[in-house]
Amino acid sequence: MKQCNMYKFNDIKLGMSESFEATITEEKVDEFRKITEDINPLHNDIEYAKQKGYINKVVFGMLTASFLSTLAGVYLPGKYSLIHSVEILFKKAVYINDSPLTIVGTVTEINKDFKQFTMKVSIFNNKKEKVCRGIMKVGVTDEK
Repeated sequence: MKQCNMYKFNDIKLGMSESFEATITEEKVDEFRKITEDINPLHNDIEYAKQKGYINKVVFGMLTASFLSTLAGVYLPGKYSLIHSVEILFKKAVYINDSPLTIVGTVTEINKDFKQFTMKVSIFNNKKEKVCRGIMKVGVTDEK
């Protein structure tokens, strides 16, 4: 298993970027459904999803976006992260067979007063199509 990066606030630079891949499985979708109790048929009934114009059951958008927590908490900055806000736009439906997803974050702004940085985030499917984009504000809680 990957160890958390340990970037401290002074290590964060404009343009700095991290990325990783994540696979969405039927088991992860089932676990997410159990946790959230979201029984919307768009995520659970292939015939219903097809009637709505989708090719298959749609993966929960928030399951896809949940990998942004991994981006901050493991990769950038990693161990010392504290997510302040996430603004996400879902661009395209995600399906189980779209894996692996590629999650990318790039530092676009640094606020020294609050020890916080802004990160442009994107998630791509296995066809390199952008399925989500957004902005995260992440604090850095350096160890004392």
